[in-house]
Amino acid sequence: MPAIVISESGGGPDFPAKLTKQVLVCSIIAACGGLMFGYDIGISGGVTSMDDFLIKFFPDVYHKKHRVKQNNYCKYDNQYLQLFTSSLYLAAIVASYFASIACKKFGRKPTIQAASIFFVAGAILNTVAKDLGMLIAGRLCLGAGVGFGNQAVPLFISEIAPAKYRGGLNICFQFLITVGILCANLINYGTSRLHPNGWRVSLGGAAVPAIILLVGSIIIVETPTSLIERGKKDQGLDTLKKIRGVDNVDKEFSELLHATELAKQAKHSYRNLMKRSSRPQLICGTILQVFQQFTGINVIMFYAPALFQTMGFGGDASLLSAVVTGLVNVLSTLVAIFTVDKIGRKKLLIEAAIQMLIAQTIMGVILAVHLKSTNVMPSNYAIYVVILVCLFVSGFAWSWGPLGWLIPSEIFPLETRNAGFFFAVSMNMFCTFLIAQAFLTMLCSMRSGIFFFFVAWIIVMGSFAIFLLPETKGIPIDEMNERAWKKHWFWKRYFDDSEYGKEDPEIQAKPEEK
Repeated sequence: MPAIVISESGGGPDFPAKLTKQVLVCSIIAACGGLMFGYDIGISGGVTSMDDFLIKFFPDVYHKKHRVKQNNYCKYDNQYLQLFTSSLYLAAIVASYFASIACKKFGRKPTIQAASIFFVAGAILNTVAKDLGMLIAGRLCLGAGVGFGNQAVPLFISEIAPAKYRGGLNICFQFLITVGILCANLINYGTSRLHPNGWRVSLGGAAVPAIILLVGSIIIVETPTSLIERGKKDQGLDTLKKIRGVDNVDKEFSELLHATELAKQAKHSYRNLMKRSSRPQLICGTILQVFQQFTGINVIMFYAPALFQTMGFGGDASLLSAVVTGLVNVLSTLVAIFTVDKIGRKKLLIEAAIQMLIAQTIMGVILAVHLKSTNVMPSNYAIYVVILVCLFVSGFAWSWGPLGWLIPSEIFPLETRNAGFFFAVSMNMFCTFLIAQAFLTMLCSMRSGIFFFFVAWIIVMGSFAIFLLPETKGIPIDEMNERAWKKHWFWKRYFDDSEYGKEDPEIQAKPEEK
């Protein structure tokens, strides 16, 4: 199928190409990094609600959970239990820095392979864990896998994808995150009946998506940008022809060479990221990660079974409810894949902010009125909450979830891309750590007010999307400054032409066309 295409470094709309099988296969295989991430998000919440797991590692939580008069909102309030979930994200922050270096020095493909190896090691440690220290060590290995995968995969897909299809292909990463969450919920539902080691099966299952990625990464190609960046120009040209499906790639290859030369001149990518002209991308790329986590989505995904048990569902019923929300998550992400390059990024973000605002507000009101410290919520209202959770999850899944990864991967120019995306990934992991470590304690102290806490954040992020986020749909990456940032009513002030030209004297120089 013929299509207009641009390279990762930009180009114009006159680059001939096809949406090739090679690009589709590479994108899907690389996106299996999302399958690893999603499986972990889904599995940890289910495992921490299993009695066998709690008896072995967190006996205090087990006794508190089954205490007759225990406060509904405080059943799972335990710092070590929260550390089991959140420790992964501390490791991911550190790992993403080293992954940004590995991406530049060794390429995107080896970085993705390293992610899968770390993840397999973590899964093995968790499966055979005999004490809390061993369990946390496994989580740290998983975190290294998440850090390497989340750094490399979105960049890889953005760099090989045609501009016309960049959004949809990149969202394959988020789609497989949701598939991973759903698979984890289904596995937890089954293993909850396998006493006393069902939790080991759940945690060991993390090795499966990692092995799929490791084997699949053998057949994917390296991106032309990475090859050229590391001096392999002939190989980069051959790869460009292969992924574009045409031989006439001279102009696009010339653009790639030009962008790579500019990137080499900017030897200090982290220092360049602090320049005035880099602030709009840095601010938007990182603050989107803050907003993505402070929607409250990971509260639902990490702790859905515990949350539903708090509302009076039994153990099996709470896990089944988590499966339902996971299925909604998967189906809704498909909406993003097929609409993001047609409707655009901003409209999806704004619509979803309104949808999530309504769902969170009504949830908070229901819990405030009908769930007290020691009662059981009436079953009809508990069902209403599950429906509202599904409404909330669907809005997130076609907007702030996938676009939180897509937009930062497409807004940075090549000379600051690895450094800029490192900041974005690290901010995501840091905020995820904060939420994972603090939520159960916040739920205990704030009770239903926790939902209104996230409502306030949704109001802020919706306003940001309306007023401060430029539309990036269909814009070649190396033209993002000219066509998005310099035309935005607020961010254009950061691109004073005289200053911009002085800082980067060759930034606007184009190679002579042959």
